[in-house]
Amino acid sequence: MKQTRLLDSDHSKELFAYFGLAVYYSQALEQQLVNLLVLMKISQGDIPSEEDVADMYYKKLSNSLGQLVNEIQHHFPFSPDETIQLKEVWKQRNYIVHDYFKERIQETFSPAGRSRMIRELTSFKVQAQDLERKLQKYTNEMYVKLGLDQESDKAGIHKDNI
Repeated sequence: MKQTRLLDSDHSKELFAYFGLAVYYSQALEQQLVNLLVLMKISQGDIPSEEDVADMYYKKLSNSLGQLVNEIQHHFPFSPDETIQLKEVWKQRNYIVHDYFKERIQETFSPAGRSRMIRELTSFKVQAQDLERKLQKYTNEMYVKLGLDQESDKAGIHKDNI
């Protein structure tokens, strides 16, 4: 019973909240990779119709972060540092989502362990958030370059929804 109450403590809830933020920002990063991939395809003239764009968009949304990272490297000229960042965030995201609590469960039962985990999750969140913002900047630049900002303004479409 004591362990159950411990996991319901405010400090434990804070740990779980930071875990949620880490997962949230990794998903935001995945979304930006999808957006950038779709815009790259549009810029190459590979997608003839709006229906094809929508089909590709939804197909890409079902891809894993690893698939997206591998694909985007073939279509977008990332710097070597950005490529390293992408791969590192991908590796850390997989660890956090698939193994973090399995390997660190004992640490959740002590304040020091939870605090250490919160710091790690916060660090990952910042990395993923910074990378997502960078990709969002590239997406916005591509969006403007393709003239989609003018077309979407006329149609009432917002670029964050592509």
